[in-house]
Amino acid sequence: MSEVRQETVELWGGKLTVAVSVAGTGPPLLYLHQAAGLAWDPFLQHLTERHTVYAPQFPGTTLGDPYSIHVVDELSDMVLAYEELVRNLGLDNPVVVGQSFGGMLAAELAAHFPSLTDRLVLLAPLGLWRDDAPVTNLLAASAEQLPGILFHNPEVAKVAMAMPEDPETAVVAASQMVWSLGCAGKFIWPIPDRGLRRRLHRITSSTLIVWGRQDAFVPSRYASDFADLIAHSKVAMIEQSGHLPQVEQFDQTAAAVDEFLG
Repeated sequence: MSEVRQETVELWGGKLTVAVSVAGTGPPLLYLHQAAGLAWDPFLQHLTERHTVYAPQFPGTTLGDPYSIHVVDELSDMVLAYEELVRNLGLDNPVVVGQSFGGMLAAELAAHFPSLTDRLVLLAPLGLWRDDAPVTNLLAASAEQLPGILFHNPEVAKVAMAMPEDPETAVVAASQMVWSLGCAGKFIWPIPDRGLRRRLHRITSSTLIVWGRQDAFVPSRYASDFADLIAHSKVAMIEQSGHLPQVEQFDQTAAAVDEFLG
C-alpha cells in the first residue's frame, strides 16, 4: 500500500495555500474530489498502483483552514488556480480525474487549457442542467435523505456514510462535511450550471465518462450530454450504482478506468 504524504502549494500570489495528498509511483495523475471533501478511499489507493496521485483539497475544505474559500470568488478564478497548481507541482501532461463537483472542475480545466492533459476521466460530473432531468439540490437535503440521493444500495450507504464512534470526532466530521458542501455550494448553487456546455467542445483529450445507472443526484442521462459535447469521449455506464460508482461498484469502475488509462 502506497504511503500518503502531504504537501502544501502556494497559489494566487501567495494568498492561497492548498494542501495536496500525494502517493504512488508512475506518471502523474491529478484527482479532484467531490463536494463533501477529500477521502483517501480504495479507489484512490488503486490509482496509486500505476500513477503518482496528486489530490488537492479544495479551498476551505482543509481542516484548520476553513476561510481560504473566501480567497477565490469566481469559478473561472478557481480553474486558473488549479492550472497554476499543476504548474507549481511540475506535473507534465497529467491524467486528470474528477468526481462529481471535482468532475466539473476537471472538465473546466480541460476546456480552458486543452493542452494540459490528453486523458480525462469524469466520474458523474456536475456542470450541466436539464429542466426535464434536474440535478437534486444536495444542499437542501436533510441528513436522512443524503444516503438515498448518493447511493443505490442502502447497505453500502450505511457503511460509507457511517460516522466515527467517538462523539466528539463524529461532531467534527459532520461539521467538516457540511462546511465542505458549503464551499462547493459557492460554485454550484442554486443550480450547477456556469456555462460549461458552451465550453466542452474545447476539450481535445480522450475522455472517459463514468456514471452509475441509478444515480439519484445527477441523473445518468447527463452522461450522453457530456459525450455529445466532448469529441473524443466514451461512456462507461455502471449498473447497480448511484452517484459514487467507485465506492458502490468498485470492481466495475476500476476495471473501466484501468482499461481506459492502459
